[in-house]
Amino acid sequence: MRAVLLGTAAGGGFPQWNCACARCVSGAPPRAQDCLAVSADGQAWYLVNAAPDLRAQILATPELAAGPGPRDTPIRGALLTDAELDHTLGLLLLRGAAGLRVWAPKAVLHAVRDEFPLREIVDAYGAWDWLPVESEVDIGDLRVSVLPVSDKHPKYAATSTVDGPWVVAYRIEDPATGGVLVYAPCLADWPPGFDEFASGASYALIDGTFYAAAEMSGATRSGVADGVQHAMGHLPIAGDHGSLARIRRALPGHRGVRWAYTHLNNTNPLVDPATPEHAEVLTFNIDLPPDGTRLDL
Repeated sequence: MRAVLLGTAAGGGFPQWNCACARCVSGAPPRAQDCLAVSADGQAWYLVNAAPDLRAQILATPELAAGPGPRDTPIRGALLTDAELDHTLGLLLLRGAAGLRVWAPKAVLHAVRDEFPLREIVDAYGAWDWLPVESEVDIGDLRVSVLPVSDKHPKYAATSTVDGPWVVAYRIEDPATGGVLVYAPCLADWPPGFDEFASGASYALIDGTFYAAAEMSGATRSGVADGVQHAMGHLPIAGDHGSLARIRRALPGHRGVRWAYTHLNNTNPLVDPATPEHAEVLTFNIDLPPDGTRLDL
């Protein structure tokens, strides 16, 4: 299995266009909004989420270049982890493609049809397949398992009464090589069963949105109301109950798993390689991969 990290930042990317905080003006390497591409053979590629940055991400990735025919594309479809606009709007940019398939939890398929008419817009340009994914599905030559991780609704669907899960993690396996990639860019907490879900993975990319539980408050806040960070539903990295502590406690049962953080918010000190927090995380052999990172699993 081959994978390319097309983007590794949270919503708005890094730096954010409307932010002049210390991080965004630091000159640290930019990051596009999180998105992943995977392939079993290097020919047929599948997106995991579809960021608003998708056009630029595709053009920056030779593996996703158009061809060999004048209207051919190696992109065959997409998996969605949730219904957030940051993870779905990129599909609108692919509306000219014919025959793409999109897999997502039922609640997500409902949201992008009845709460926000993305499916209606895309289908006006060509018939796509919108397929529910609940436990396991084969996509090309890859096997994908699903773990529900949250029932957090996107804001535009906040009043929806549709049952979740609304947010899932994916375990993508290549039966031919035994490679396993876990992708969980949005974790409200460390969900039940996640240790087992990640066990035996070659590489596990998990939610690194916030380093600390209150980094958007106080001195680092820039026009953001108290309580917003908690409502966004992202498990912080640091602290006794953060994801870093959970990874370290689980290490004996996760031998061979390479952990990495993605979906980094612009407030997160990990976006800047010069910070002590960035250096500390690396000492635990946890990756902070930049955009464009390629994995062979």
